[in-house]
Amino acid sequence: MEWITALKTTKSYLSELEVDSMDIVIPTIRDLDFLEEWRPYFRDHHLIIVQDGDPSRSIEVPEGFNYDLYDRNDIEDDLGDKSWVISFKDSACRCYGFLKSDSRYVYTIDDDCFPAKRPNGQEINSLAVHRENLEKRSHPHFFNTLYDQMFVRGYPFSYRKGVPTAISHGLWLNIPDLDAPTQMANPNMRNEKYVDIVQTIPKGTLYPMCGMNLAFDRELIGPAMYFGLMGEGYPWGRYDDMWAGWCSKVICDHLDYGVKSGKPYIRHDRASDWRTNFKKEKNGIIWQEEIIRFFKNVEISDSCEDASSCYLELADKVEDNLESIDDYFVELAEAMRVWIDLWKR
Repeated sequence: MEWITALKTTKSYLSELEVDSMDIVIPTIRDLDFLEEWRPYFRDHHLIIVQDGDPSRSIEVPEGFNYDLYDRNDIEDDLGDKSWVISFKDSACRCYGFLKSDSRYVYTIDDDCFPAKRPNGQEINSLAVHRENLEKRSHPHFFNTLYDQMFVRGYPFSYRKGVPTAISHGLWLNIPDLDAPTQMANPNMRNEKYVDIVQTIPKGTLYPMCGMNLAFDRELIGPAMYFGLMGEGYPWGRYDDMWAGWCSKVICDHLDYGVKSGKPYIRHDRASDWRTNFKKEKNGIIWQEEIIRFFKNVEISDSCEDASSCYLELADKVEDNLESIDDYFVELAEAMRVWIDLWKR
């Protein structure tokens, strides 16, 4: 029977999945004292630290961690005349860490994030939960009203085998991820509600991807996890993870991969200044309405059968369709092409 085949397929997928390590990518401009709270969970993993800003400044990393630390000089020495595609003075510099990873899974986290606790006081091992998300199948073709916990009555058996999961998008307790206008209007907003769920984002639906608690499968979707050209020299910022989220979701939908959102939670402790954020976001706030319409309607050719080929085609479509917003998108499209060249290299 079809439902038995579906169950066997799921079991086979889980049992045959390779057991690989998970690299942790951290963009930063400051000493990494925050790692002390993560020590029980990070100590057995390889950390890739990408130092933003002044490369002459020494960053302190607590002892006992296995890590590589790269600054702007390292990026320029490594990538040469293609180093311009890695953003400067923006957290999008984390992309360099994605290039340097050789593990199947990558977890990227910001340096103002800490382990969260469940309502019962138990601390959350976010790496373990992200890995569990990535190793379980997603179900983007038919929404499950009981989230990803079990299949309810009426859920088609033919859809229960699911698809591979490419992205695990975690959430935050305490300070939520807000844009500047919302932050200005709600300066004391905090998220204290822990919801014990993870759900598959339906096919054809975009979402606001946040990069401060995010894991992904490099083999499936790594080439699409480019956080764009942001920061110094560019007309917007704080849309780096949004850009990667829109691109990767469209490609996941095309390749029939899943994206999960929900657990695990981290604790976000540092609220940035809304005035500074608004200066970075103001163009994006205007542009995003048209950009999102583009991503909701863009189609990728059937001939594109992996993330790299999809991303190259998407770069051409970005240039053709978004140049009317600003000439910046011509440069961004070229950066997307260079990024794929670097990824393949």
